[in-house]
Amino acid sequence: MKILFKTVDAYINAFPLEIQEKLNAIKEIIFENAPDATESISYGMPTYKTHKKPLVYFAAYPKHIGFYATPTGQEVFADDLKSYKQGKGSIQFPMDVPLPVVLITRIVKFRIQENEAEFKKMNS
Repeated sequence: MKILFKTVDAYINAFPLEIQEKLNAIKEIIFENAPDATESISYGMPTYKTHKKPLVYFAAYPKHIGFYATPTGQEVFADDLKSYKQGKGSIQFPMDVPLPVVLITRIVKFRIQENEAEFKKMNS
């Protein structure tokens, strides 16, 4: 049975401490770079939006953290992501290696700029 979480903190706190640390690190990257991002649970995972548009999602699994930067975030950083298992719209960061904090930060910053550009285009 899948647990339905109402908040991102409840989601993160449901995991063992070492996984919580990785999830919180991603959350911190997001808010350091997009302090006005909205946070919610969508599709059963932590979800962040800017300008009411998806920014990134993430989720913990037994052997990896899934990071979802929408297709564009994954496409633009394809060369940097070669060493990670990927699916359609997802990147898998293995639990047994340190998070690629710099790469995650670059992807988040790219997605912020992309959402900002789309917002400006729609409101000009």
